[in-house]
Amino acid sequence: MEPRKPLDTQAVSLMVVLCLCFGLQQIVLKATSADMAPILQVSLRSGGAALLVWLYMLMGREKLAGAEGAWKPGLLAGALFSLEYLLAGESLHYTSASRATVFLYTSPIFAALGLHWREQSERMVPLQWAGIVLAFCGIALAFFGHNLSAPNAQANQPLGDFLALLAGASWGMTTVVIRTSSLARVPAKQTLLYQLIAAFVLLLGSAIVLHQTDFALTPRLWGSLIFQTVIISFVAFLAWFWLLRHYLASRISVLSFMTPIFGVILGAALLHEPMEPGFLEGAACVLAGVVLVSGHSWLQQMMRRARGRSKVSGQ
Repeated sequence: MEPRKPLDTQAVSLMVVLCLCFGLQQIVLKATSADMAPILQVSLRSGGAALLVWLYMLMGREKLAGAEGAWKPGLLAGALFSLEYLLAGESLHYTSASRATVFLYTSPIFAALGLHWREQSERMVPLQWAGIVLAFCGIALAFFGHNLSAPNAQANQPLGDFLALLAGASWGMTTVVIRTSSLARVPAKQTLLYQLIAAFVLLLGSAIVLHQTDFALTPRLWGSLIFQTVIISFVAFLAWFWLLRHYLASRISVLSFMTPIFGVILGAALLHEPMEPGFLEGAACVLAGVVLVSGHSWLQQMMRRARGRSKVSGQ
């Protein structure tokens, strides 16, 4: 197996593009929610992306790999993946896209907590626990850092924030299931295929039950669906898996903090969403906590190198 490399210019450049795309995801869903409900959009994009992934596997002559009992965790991971987007989609009815993005990307915090209790090798160190505490303080500050009397504020914003936070928890639990089950021995594209198929079926059913199947085929909606299907659910996810296969995962994960930053900036620039100081301060704490949890090994390595250089210079 080819050893994973530290970050280089190619990896950083690709991560900037990916984070920009992921940050646009909630913005696009929010902007087109009047044309089609977000959960119906995610259902359709998941179905289209599942077809693209399957065709890609056929072109590469990749067969569906078997792993003993993989269908059970596959079903659970697919259900959690669907729940994540159901909650995230519903949150956009009540809160801004920028706020939803920040709360959604608390997922590494919940994943770290779940893995701490399930895997001996994933036990958290004090630096990570400090990140957990900082992130949850940031969540509280961001959650209550709103002014419902401000222009463009939504009346049920706390409900939307809470739904987005639950979506982040669901995403984190999806990671735990994949990492601690037989899915860890299944190729990444196959695991993605499981999740996309489950999201298509379950979210389509949810849209029908919730009476959110009305739509208007506007050029804006067509652009949204094409962007989400081809760029987000197909190209971006495959690029992400390629990065994880060739570069150190801890270094890549740290860079993902750029996604909510892009989400906040784009929400303000494109949707004119209000940016309350309390929310921005809380978001900064959340991002700092995520960096401590996801990149603790990298940060510790950097601190050891800094101490080593200071000792050498002091001699």
